[in-house]
Amino acid sequence: MSAISIFDKHILGMQFKHPELLYALFLLIIPIIIHLFQLRRFKIEAFTNVAILKTISQQTRKSSQLKKWLLLLTRLLLLACAILAFSQPFTSKKNTINSAKETVVFLDNSFSLQQRGPQGNLFDRAIQDLILETDFNKTITLVTHDAVYKNTTINAIQNDLLQLSYTTNPLSYNAAVLKSKSLFSNTSATQKQLVFISDFQQLESPFSIPEDTLIQVNLVKLTPTNTNNIALDSVYISKSDPLQTELTLTLKNYGEPVENVSIALHNNDKLIAKSAVSIVEQAETQFTIPSKTVINGVFSIEDSGLQFDNTLYFNINTPSKLNVLSISESDDAFLSKIFTPDEFNFTSTSAQNLNYNSIETQHTIILNELKDISNSLINVLKTFTDQGGTLIVIPSTQLNTSAYSTLLANYNTRYKTLFNSEKRITSINYSHPIYKNDVFEKQVQNFQYPKVSQFYTVNEAAGSAALSFEDGSPFLTQFSNLFLFTSPINSDVSNFKNWAIIVPTFYKMAMQSLQHPKLFYTIGNLNSFDIDVTLNQDEILSIENSNTNFIPQQQYFNKKVSITTQNNPEQAGIYSVKNKLETLKNISFNYDRKESKLEYQDISTLKHVTISNSIPSLFDTLKSNTKINELWKWFIIFALAFLMLEMLILKYFK
Repeated sequence: MSAISIFDKHILGMQFKHPELLYALFLLIIPIIIHLFQLRRFKIEAFTNVAILKTISQQTRKSSQLKKWLLLLTRLLLLACAILAFSQPFTSKKNTINSAKETVVFLDNSFSLQQRGPQGNLFDRAIQDLILETDFNKTITLVTHDAVYKNTTINAIQNDLLQLSYTTNPLSYNAAVLKSKSLFSNTSATQKQLVFISDFQQLESPFSIPEDTLIQVNLVKLTPTNTNNIALDSVYISKSDPLQTELTLTLKNYGEPVENVSIALHNNDKLIAKSAVSIVEQAETQFTIPSKTVINGVFSIEDSGLQFDNTLYFNINTPSKLNVLSISESDDAFLSKIFTPDEFNFTSTSAQNLNYNSIETQHTIILNELKDISNSLINVLKTFTDQGGTLIVIPSTQLNTSAYSTLLANYNTRYKTLFNSEKRITSINYSHPIYKNDVFEKQVQNFQYPKVSQFYTVNEAAGSAALSFEDGSPFLTQFSNLFLFTSPINSDVSNFKNWAIIVPTFYKMAMQSLQHPKLFYTIGNLNSFDIDVTLNQDEILSIENSNTNFIPQQQYFNKKVSITTQNNPEQAGIYSVKNKLETLKNISFNYDRKESKLEYQDISTLKHVTISNSIPSLFDTLKSNTKINELWKWFIIFALAFLMLEMLILKYFK
């Protein structure tokens, strides 16, 4: 083993910044050699044989040798201390000099960190602490739910940190941990350190982290001083008539009961109504507005808790009328009563008098008990549904099987056998799209069952039944844009027309052809709606307000554009759907309320992690773990002490 390898080893727990200077310790042999030369024997001189002088001579010789040994020792220690001082020894809990380090800091920027802590807003305080406590020029990687600053310094990203905003689509804890770990290098030669800063709000999937011997995990739990919060949860139309529309606003309280929460309703920045409500856990309050009025509405409250859920945006637009065409060989008077002129443009015609040019302007077409369907009509209907139109087929008891098979083959189904026997309609699929929302207040089990005396069997494998017979076979089923009845509904065959559910059934089937925008949408959810517009070639729709604009995912059909959004926009508010400069509809987006409930996870039970209650306390711990204790000053002091000791020996040791 070489001398350098020896000197590189820890000596009594010490490390050396300049271990190569320890070679100078070999120079300690020089004073030893000089000292040995000086220890020569005394010369014998003849003298009077006096006993006292002989004793003095022996004592002087012994004292002289002891003095020289003491001087040698102090000079060796002085020189050794000087050499050790120049090699700059130090001690630390870790080998902080020779090991490269990687630090990844995850900063939670979800809405729950809007809550106030002992020193202000939790999120803003965390940013300030990171700037103050982190070495400005130390290389780190900072990651949030929606941003990554890789291998940078606080000095380089300070302005970006101060401008960080809350995310509308936070990751789950598992996804956040995986995202953070993926930013470490693949080498095992570095010390990897993950700092996870969050309030650790209780979510569906709690925070957990598996043990990883290569990564030191440090958790900083930010604790708010107040966990009370009131959220504006939702709004819906509870009543509507030609004169007035009643809106019901739902509020949720997470914390102590609150008296007289003041609620304001604005329309285009104009205050149109105020109310107050007392709330324990949940409360509802009603607001009445004029019907057929375009509303760009905002509900708002004042609350000391979270701020993101104190406003709720919504819109009431003038609805576009749907065009419904009935091609009929049976009585369709019931259809004209369902598709009223205030919401629909209803047209009825026979197959013989059908104007094919009018089909492309329709949203919904009903084939009402046609006995036969021409090939030209089959082709036109196929194109119609491909363009997003809704087709409703009510069979006849005397239908042309071949023609219907050709039509229904486009939707992977067909009528099979006609049975002349009585069957009851006993099952409603409450989760079906036409019944799922705002049709039933509760599920009904003991209603008076309608019945039919004739019915067809169908290939139902690819369909979604909305109404079913008592044996489970479908009475009304859906295949993509096709709604298919398996029985005629005229009064001679069925009493279905006398059942109250016929109105919402046909109403909602027609509404499937044009999904009007809802009162509001939630950012982060998969949202879809239709805009009734005819676009020229290469035209696209955009969504914008005074602060931002974006082009959503959209699909163009003959009479409408289907729009889909999820993570856009990023800010809650009222937006306009525009074709160039023309505003077609207004739509509202609100933040998800899943973070409104301020309950927090107990992370003290987690293993293999270090937990701190603030960023300064964490960095104090990290600094103490990697603190370097420099010892060269002590060796300088020892060298001076040995120098003074040598001078004292020379002066006073006789």
